[in-house]
Amino acid sequence: MNILILGSGGREHALAWAVMQNPKCDKLIVAPGNAGIAQIADCASLDAEDGGAVVTFAEENAIEFVIIGPEAPLAAGVADRLRAAGILVFGPSEAAAKLEVSKSFTKEICDAANAPTAGYGHFTEAEAAKAHVRENGAPIVVKADGLAAGKGVIVAMDEQTALDAIDDMFGGAFGGAGAEVVIEEFMEGEEASLFVLCDGEEILSIGTAQDHKRVGEGDTGPNTGGMGAYSPAPVLSPEIEARAMEEIVKPTMRVMAERGMPYQGVLYAGLMIKDGEPRLVEYNVRFGDPECQVLMMRLGAQALDLMQAAAEGRLSEARVNWAEDHAITVVMAAEGYPGTYQKGSDIKGLKALPEDSMNMVFHAGTKADGDRILANGGRVLNVTARGDSLEEARDRAYAMVDQIDWPEGFVRRDIGWRAL
Repeated sequence: MNILILGSGGREHALAWAVMQNPKCDKLIVAPGNAGIAQIADCASLDAEDGGAVVTFAEENAIEFVIIGPEAPLAAGVADRLRAAGILVFGPSEAAAKLEVSKSFTKEICDAANAPTAGYGHFTEAEAAKAHVRENGAPIVVKADGLAAGKGVIVAMDEQTALDAIDDMFGGAFGGAGAEVVIEEFMEGEEASLFVLCDGEEILSIGTAQDHKRVGEGDTGPNTGGMGAYSPAPVLSPEIEARAMEEIVKPTMRVMAERGMPYQGVLYAGLMIKDGEPRLVEYNVRFGDPECQVLMMRLGAQALDLMQAAAEGRLSEARVNWAEDHAITVVMAAEGYPGTYQKGSDIKGLKALPEDSMNMVFHAGTKADGDRILANGGRVLNVTARGDSLEEARDRAYAMVDQIDWPEGFVRRDIGWRAL
């Protein structure tokens, strides 16, 4: 089978790595890819958000299956264009992708599904939003309604921070994403992620993970796209996962189908758990990044079979074969991230590291310059390891981190601390 993966980050490197393990994969192209992906697959220059260009490329290259990594092509309707052309695709329609594209849309769906989530208000003008904050006080959460690359959420522990966030969003700090704002109650508890595959009718859980959003150790500092993750997440016990499926995920999928937008692809439910009760924080319509890296390490070659079953409407036949193992990924980021950072610094020591089913460095923001690997983003590498215990996986990952010679990079040293 000839396969095309759209995207260029650590998530797509992990997807490519897992797909390449499967003997079904005859040829893999990743567009646009990165320096790490180029070591295991062909990379192609292609605008992943241009549905027409993606269809033409797929037809010219005899592509039989397209896996869409990031949210932007899904929001642009690329999956719809591929389906219309008769090309098998993993990823929801533009209509179904609104579960991530619009936070107010998700809240409406949750209301219709009676899915437990935070109380909220939806605002199109700053003064009404500020009045809501003054009336409800802090802590409170201010969210840009649209896509903001994982950064359009401000958890305001005081009223002034919330008011400033409203000014920033309506002032264009997050572009069009902040033209409308959702303000939510602050939910206490422990956050974790549940990943399910959907084929329009059937739903299959494929694992749990916990991300580390804040840049600093002990979960301090500003939010980022994620500084590390581990799987499984012990806080999402089988009992709590079952509740989340019955009370949140399945009712959401039912309402989506009733509204003529059945969901097909991966659905990532961010959950807040307190006293054994899960509530929805948000949905994402693609694999998390860096959660995908730990899930792919644990799933391996079967990831392709599962994604294909979801795309072909055969999830009722699919089963996940889990090893009793743990995986952890540590993000190496450029100094200054998530603020201003420099590109182009030289990363040394990567060639000496193991690359196997237990240890992998997934590239997120890199580019090749001859034999050199250069930093080309904020989050640059995902140093990932598996082990029989989370401690073993953590020790393996940090041992690899310490062998990488990149003075311009930094890591959090406490990934996995909640479980450990």
